[in-house]
Amino acid sequence: MAPPREEIVKLFTEVIIAPSVSDVAKVVIAGKPNLRLLITGALPDPRIPGLTAKTVAGGLLVQTRDNGMVEDLELKVVTKRAPTAQELEDMKFAFKVAKHVKSNAVVYAKDGQTVGIGAGQMSRVDSARIAGLKAEEAARALGLPAPLTHGSAVASEAFLPFADGLLSMIAAGATAVIQPGGSMRDPEVIAAADEAGVAMVFTGMRHFRH
Repeated sequence: MAPPREEIVKLFTEVIIAPSVSDVAKVVIAGKPNLRLLITGALPDPRIPGLTAKTVAGGLLVQTRDNGMVEDLELKVVTKRAPTAQELEDMKFAFKVAKHVKSNAVVYAKDGQTVGIGAGQMSRVDSARIAGLKAEEAARALGLPAPLTHGSAVASEAFLPFADGLLSMIAAGATAVIQPGGSMRDPEVIAAADEAGVAMVFTGMRHFRH
């Protein structure tokens, strides 16, 4: 198998971003036309507080940066069934990815990789359904017997306001759910999870990327 630096240039790649690059890798990358290399140096600590700004009509919207990390949270199991060790790891990974996905965001993960992403919808239910449909399309294209969302963990970056979003996630095959909690209908959502035998944890922290 070729070294990673040579494997990358075999793919259709337009930009490579890395903290540092060896001289040998620079030569390999320079040999591929129209491939840009950006060297960032050491990456900043994502936990450092700061401000972000967005342009709006007549000015700027300035707000504190979302520097919350799921590793720093005390997750609360709210269902009768607790997640397995693998489900918990996939939950954390999915919630980490959901932080960077446009709200309303729903992310399915299994075995440390994303298997379905729904983003930017007005309805959280639609995000859950879109992610499930994408997983079904991928399964058909790959000739898989079932979508990889079956047996997955799923993250919602904000609370589930109704049980319908959870039911869509369960229909896609999710067996564990991570969400901030805090909805007036949390008991209804938890009851639906218990009825389906799904594990659910609350983070107490939500992300919203608009």
